[in-house]
Amino acid sequence: MAAGDSAPNVKPAPAAAVGRRAAARLSAVQALYQIEITAGVAVDQVIAQFLAGEAPQGDGEDEPSAALPAPDPDLFAAIVGGVVAHRQRLDGIIGAKLSVDWTVPRLEILVRLILEAGVFELTFRDDIPPKVSINEYVGVANAFFDGAEPGLINGVLDSVAGMSEAGPVPPGGA
Repeated sequence: MAAGDSAPNVKPAPAAAVGRRAAARLSAVQALYQIEITAGVAVDQVIAQFLAGEAPQGDGEDEPSAALPAPDPDLFAAIVGGVVAHRQRLDGIIGAKLSVDWTVPRLEILVRLILEAGVFELTFRDDIPPKVSINEYVGVANAFFDGAEPGLINGVLDSVAGMSEAGPVPPGGA
């Protein structure tokens, strides 16, 4: 992340041992952030850079990726590509779960990206149990935030999971 682009209350994450799928989720949020702040960058280029270990590095102060294993490449690419491809739909789902006082554009960028990635998994991936997705993205939120943000993310994802208990929405839409 570029200096000055960090969110309020962002904290460095402990260098805890995590698995390749958890690393894929955290790396996907970081890649989505990179795409968001870099005008004109191709999604495929960012995916390739992250998978090759060549992702642009920030100042290290708010990067919770130190000492992570290599991300699961298939899950990582599916999340990044899926969020970018389905952003409008994902934001519609997220917006419907926010209170009247909040809109998706009002969300802090990292909160929005974590929610988009989590909602993507909950709606498009039937191979991942909803509880796993929710727990993993709350963990990602805890890697970045000390405040109320992880609770907000948990609440929105839990609500989305409740609405999609009949199964994920097929990629073509419903």
